[in-house]
Amino acid sequence: MAQIAIKQIKSRINCPAVQKRTLDALGLKKMNHTVVKENTPSVMGMVKKVHHLVQVTNL
Repeated sequence: MAQIAIKQIKSRINCPAVQKRTLDALGLKKMNHTVVKENTPSVMGMVKKVHHLVQVTNL
């Protein structure tokens, strides 16, 4: 399956708790941290919730 790289580009400060938990579930701990995940509907749903905080690129 295809993989995507997810990079946190904005701070989680002043974000709702739901969005902070979503970033934690994606494995993003701090600014400019990048994780590689499988391109699945569940991961894309999480990315959609925090799309204003992250940058997604295809590998």
